[in-house]
Amino acid sequence: MIPLAEITAARDRLAGAVLRTPLVRVEIEDAPAELYLKLENLQPIGSFKLRGAGNALSLASPEELERGVWTASAGNMAQGVAWWARRLGLECTCVVPDTAPETKLAAIRRLGSEIVQVSFDEWWEVFRTRAHNGLDGRFVHAFSDEAVMAGNGTIGLEVVDDLPDLDAIVIPYGGGGLACGIASALRELAPECKVFAAEVATGAPLAPSLAAGTPVRVDYEPSFVDGIGSPEVFPEMFELTRQLVDGSLVVDLDEVANAVRLLAERARVVAEGAGAASLAAAMVGGAGGGKIVCVVSGGNIDASKLSAILTG
Repeated sequence: MIPLAEITAARDRLAGAVLRTPLVRVEIEDAPAELYLKLENLQPIGSFKLRGAGNALSLASPEELERGVWTASAGNMAQGVAWWARRLGLECTCVVPDTAPETKLAAIRRLGSEIVQVSFDEWWEVFRTRAHNGLDGRFVHAFSDEAVMAGNGTIGLEVVDDLPDLDAIVIPYGGGGLACGIASALRELAPECKVFAAEVATGAPLAPSLAAGTPVRVDYEPSFVDGIGSPEVFPEMFELTRQLVDGSLVVDLDEVANAVRLLAERARVVAEGAGAASLAAAMVGGAGGGKIVCVVSGGNIDASKLSAILTG
């Protein structure tokens, strides 16, 4: 578990740069619970990743940053690291998969960072090795990094401040850094709150891994839900996740698309597939009743994909 002191220290470091995002009630008549949205899509880069990237780079020494920074990302952590690199005057390189959406690639370029595009398998291996040929600056891991998770955990502090009697929270699960960071804060501040991961069926390794008690590899299929979904849970993240999370709720692509539409039509919120997965899981009843917070982790979706979803 990430110590609460590290999360509160991260909040102080990020103050003034990262937005304290609103927690809003969403009215959906046939919802199985009282639903609230934690709108991380409103961050300057459209994603929660600004928090973890900022905390990690704030803790890095000048010597670590001499040769610049780099990360591997499907697009959102790349934007987070690139945003902070521009703010700090650092060179930045982002290794992205060939499945990355154009809207995220365009944002990385706007932020002034270089892009190295590789195959999905080569990109996924960078998370394991923390290395890529030709890159030797400070590497910011997208999820398996205590400083990154502490930064993510600041979301949990804000949620408890705004809704101390919440019954459950649903968090999109990709590598696990968001869920573990938020859950670490909630286990200390709201121990009765249930914490659920939300996965998409096209790449959902956590649910079978929790059932088996050990990491399980699954088939992965790229889809419009590009911010979460993977073939495996890394061992160190699995050990942390199973201590902190009460279960994984798996939703299919149709359920995620429906949640994207609901967010746009009922809450006037633009969410990417990963960001809508939490609402999708809550809407099918997986998180139970009461007051449920759905973390809308990001809103970076290609306009063409959003249009196709909204028009059915």
